[in-house]
Amino acid sequence: MLKVIELNLSYGAIHTLKDISFEVHEGEIVSLIGANGAGKSSILNAISCLVPFSSGDIVFLGNSIKKTPPHQLVNMGIAQVPEGRRVFSKMTVLENLEMGAFIRKDSAGISSDLENVYHHFPRLKERRRQLAGTLSGGEQQMLAMGRALMSKPKLLMMDEPSMGLSPILVQEIFEIIKKVNKEGTTILLVEQNAQMALSLAQRAYVLETGRVIKTGLGAELLQDEDVRKAYLGG
Repeated sequence: MLKVIELNLSYGAIHTLKDISFEVHEGEIVSLIGANGAGKSSILNAISCLVPFSSGDIVFLGNSIKKTPPHQLVNMGIAQVPEGRRVFSKMTVLENLEMGAFIRKDSAGISSDLENVYHHFPRLKERRRQLAGTLSGGEQQMLAMGRALMSKPKLLMMDEPSMGLSPILVQEIFEIIKKVNKEGTTILLVEQNAQMALSLAQRAYVLETGRVIKTGLGAELLQDEDVRKAYLGG
């Protein structure tokens, strides 16, 4: 579904991504793990065409998207849940979700998907008339996920969904990610919580200072000695 091919990206004199290559197959959950500054978020922003990269290519469903305007990627089936949630704080929960479906014209489908989002996130239904800026951090994360799902994406990219959340909420968010994937959405997950990310993913890539240093099945990397020492505290 998605191929990232020898991607290089720099911010000024800092060479952030160095010949990054990886694939995401349809139906998978693929995790990118690594320390702060490893380049994880830069990869998602490059795929979303939010930052220019100096060389390489990104291929989605057989077509290069490296020169595609970001808003057109939503039409193609790519949605990103950004780091820090970025909800529209002065709009209600319902208005945020409706914004997620702004490219769609199928009223019946939108209504059905809205009910599906409420099924996954009952608290959003309870708070649908509430301003998004008044929600808790966990609720805002749920809203950011729900808003992305309203575009009916083929590929959902998530940037640090567990950041700043309590362990109970982290568990809840990851259970919902698993359910969304089982319903047919392919997921590319950037996550610092390596234990959760590897437990969830079919495959994963380990990044260090802008390079992929390891790849394998999530379950295998959970048992990898180097990964355990660096990211799992053991």
